[in-house]
Amino acid sequence: MTAAGPGVRTLYVAGDSTAAQKYASAAPETGWGMALRFFLRDWLPVANHAVNGRSSKSFIDEGRLDAILDVITPGDFLLVQFGHNDQKKDDPARYTEPWTTYRDHLRRYVEGARARGARPVLLTPVERRRFDSAGNALPTHGDYPAAMRALAGEADVALLDIQELSRALWRKLGAEETKKYFNWTATEQDNTHFNPPGAIAVARLVAAELLHRRVLAPGDVRRLDDEIPESWITWPQGA
Repeated sequence: MTAAGPGVRTLYVAGDSTAAQKYASAAPETGWGMALRFFLRDWLPVANHAVNGRSSKSFIDEGRLDAILDVITPGDFLLVQFGHNDQKKDDPARYTEPWTTYRDHLRRYVEGARARGARPVLLTPVERRRFDSAGNALPTHGDYPAAMRALAGEADVALLDIQELSRALWRKLGAEETKKYFNWTATEQDNTHFNPPGAIAVARLVAAELLHRRVLAPGDVRRLDDEIPESWITWPQGA
């Protein structure tokens, strides 16, 4: 036990560029993992291992899951969000098939965390910004979210359905307003990656669902309804 709260428990994040730490050269691009700590109490630090361009497969093949499992301890959490890069059929280093190899790889995260006394949490991939001519926010991840939902049910794993929650938010905001949440700049129109407001909005969804799904207790979260200043986001120099 610590003076700050009921004991330090770390939230490890395994994922892709939508969650990853960004550096000064990439600003204003922001991963939601950079903003998650704003919604958690001090006894819940975030260890963000998400890396640009990784899939559930390549993250494992590069030894990145092992690096987490080497340090994760009982009581910690492993948040797993993949799907964007698993879809890349032309890249055998990253591609997985949703109902077979994708699920097989996700099981390795689940089983690895549980073997070490940590709690796995599956997050469906956050939705891209894509609208039809009628202004409807469209799904872009094919069967990957459904495959993850099915695995979560079979393996009794907490599931945060960030794909559906983010798509609902984009639908509410609309095609034009969502440009303020994605990495749209004078030189780039990026419908996948976030700027600070987008990363903060998605991190808020994640923290709220961690509470809603009873992964975390009410006392573990904070500021769920507060305005978070963009200035809280910082981009350090390169790793």
